[in-house]
Amino acid sequence: MVSIDSLSPQIKGDIVTPDHPDYAKSLHRWAINAEKKAAIVVYAKDATDVSKAVLFAKQNNLQIAIHCGGHSPTGASSVEGGLVIDLSRHLNGVRVDPINKIAYVGGGAIWETVDKAAIEYGLATVGGTVNHTGVGGLILGGGFGWLSGEFGLAIDNLVQVTLVSADGSVLTANETENPDLFFGVRGGGSNFGVVTEFVLALHPQRRTVFAGPIIFPGSNLKKIIEFAKDWYSNVGEKEAMLMMTTAEPDGTPMVICNVFYNGSEEEGRSKFKSLYDIGPKVDLAKEIPYEVLNSLQNPMVPHGNGVYWKGVAHDGPVFEPIAKAHEKVVEIIKGRTFMVNTIYEWIPLKKINSFPASEAAYRRSHSPNCLIIVGWLGKTNLAAKVDEARPLAYQIAACVAGGELNLKDSKSQGYTNYDPEGITGDKDEVKDKAAIAFGNNYPRLQKVKMRYDPENIFNRWFAITPA
Repeated sequence: MVSIDSLSPQIKGDIVTPDHPDYAKSLHRWAINAEKKAAIVVYAKDATDVSKAVLFAKQNNLQIAIHCGGHSPTGASSVEGGLVIDLSRHLNGVRVDPINKIAYVGGGAIWETVDKAAIEYGLATVGGTVNHTGVGGLILGGGFGWLSGEFGLAIDNLVQVTLVSADGSVLTANETENPDLFFGVRGGGSNFGVVTEFVLALHPQRRTVFAGPIIFPGSNLKKIIEFAKDWYSNVGEKEAMLMMTTAEPDGTPMVICNVFYNGSEEEGRSKFKSLYDIGPKVDLAKEIPYEVLNSLQNPMVPHGNGVYWKGVAHDGPVFEPIAKAHEKVVEIIKGRTFMVNTIYEWIPLKKINSFPASEAAYRRSHSPNCLIIVGWLGKTNLAAKVDEARPLAYQIAACVAGGELNLKDSKSQGYTNYDPEGITGDKDEVKDKAAIAFGNNYPRLQKVKMRYDPENIFNRWFAITPA
């Protein structure tokens, strides 16, 4: 066991080891299967604490993980027997500058804090669609949200970061200062260091929006897809819909359309009139405070359960592959071992793809995301359960992609934050997956990696090979 005697006097925050009463709590993650037994957890109070922790880990040959919101079920924020730099306890605040319309966000903040702080001034930025997600992981991986149709990805609203690199340096990165690093962090994840602060652009935002779930019997799937095909081909920048295909515990199929319109309820209902004409079983969509928007899906994704997920790019609202995937979902749910949701994220992509591909590390795509979630109840972290869930998720993904061969095609490469194949050391790891994930930007990212992390100590997520 590594002694922390030399580290303790240097850290202003808190250090937790296996004999500490907070140790079990320090390992908790959104998904129970993402929890790993770290040797040391450092709750950093500032960038200097992070720097000291990084150097200590290097000196003692400890693997490093970074914990912000801990929302990835792949375990990117955990490490067995290594050192976790945890930003969630002390670096979780948000300060809004309403005059310049920017927010200074701690690296360990969650989106709920950002949403509530910004809307106090009638402002908002692109966040996720679940508000207990950490800001850090979502932004660094790209960052889709309800406002992406108007303002692009979260990285397109990133103005600056403060980052601790592999040699312990505390750096500022923006368009003019360390621009190569700024390119890298916008989609390149934690490959280059630990971000202790994000500076985000804010935009004027009305206080209420129209949003919520509209629930249909599974028998309406074809009609819903027909509506969605027409709607999505002409979708406005203020609209979005996440369509979920799932089933009740007894296997009764259902489709949940989580609709969004950045306007009044009257306007929103008119935008989705043809969907309503199909005849929903339950309508829970209504005009709500903006800051409630990103909490609507929270009940579907509580902390403490087992989760395996898989992302895949798809062709949008096309009935045959979606219907085939839905049949597989219902079949699995009827087995009463797993809960399964397949979420088709029909967010406008025009604004996202208006930014030059060479501007940021993120590989932009004209294909929308699909997220397959296979979950199970219980507090036991069973590797066997993950092994059982994995092939089920891939079977559904193959249906969505139009076959196993298509699933292996780079065109079906899903959103990196949804991809289990980029986690170093995990059973799902695909070697050199980073080259596929970052596409044409990869050679440039290798040079950035060589400059800021030549020894590849930040390697938990789509590790880029320095070159």
